Amino acid sequence: GERPYLCAECGARFGRSSSLACHQRIHAAAKPFTCAACGKSFTQLSSYQSHLRVHSGERPYLCAQCGRTFGDPSSLACHQRIHAAAKPFTCAACGKSFTQLSSYQSHLRVHSGERPYLCAQCGRTFGDPSSFRRHQRAHQGVRPYGCGECGKAFRQPADLAVHRRTHTGERPWRCGDCGKAFVASWDLKRHRLTHSGERPWRCGDCGKGFGERAALGKHRRTHSGERPFACGRCGKGFGGASGLRKHERTHGREGGE
Repeated sequence: GERPYLCAECGARFGRSSSLACHQRIHAAAKPFTCAACGKSFTQLSSYQSHLRVHSGERPYLCAQCGRTFGDPSSLACHQRIHAAAKPFTCAACGKSFTQLSSYQSHLRVHSGERPYLCAQCGRTFGDPSSFRRHQRAHQGVRPYGCGECGKAFRQPADLAVHRRTHTGERPWRCGDCGKAFVASWDLKRHRLTHSGERPWRCGDCGKGFGERAALGKHRRTHSGERPFACGRCGKGFGGASGLRKHERTHGREGGE
């Protein structure tokens, strides 16, 4: 079809003047739609409306195959690839396949050890942007996603969605081997390893295998000496969150004496 509306900045053409106007906000960095709950801004009304559902908990997009619901159509479309078995991006190192290029690229860093995302506050590095953003919120203490039923707040919308299932009793992730159901996909993945015995996460230094990525990350610190979990009261560093929690309880006992 004819596309008479031309963007003078990048040469992109559009069939409607409204589409051109929407596109031009990208160049102008104009984000007129701002969320009152968390301050995040958007160039498009549709993106803003999808974001609002993160706070409201509304999930109007239903997967007809498994009954899972989503807050926006793009998340539903991405989920439906699981049923269609469309995973065009396959890792040559371990054979794991992905529906999205970005997920595939993040996974490759598990094998290469590349961790390009650096926290300026504590020096920790991360292999993917979502882990990096989640870590930064821990420094900031930001928990913008609140449960409407009990008020508990979370740093990630996915964590809020999982928490809500404790109220509803929903367990959408079911093991095909034994039928056991789980509230979160990562719980199912961890459970499946009990059937397969698989240890897909391998240390590049010593070759030791692990069932979970987090366990590999913790193990790697035994080689690097990294202690990213610091006590806020005395500054002592620990290789894992569990070690920090155990240490923090000693301060609690000191305060009670």
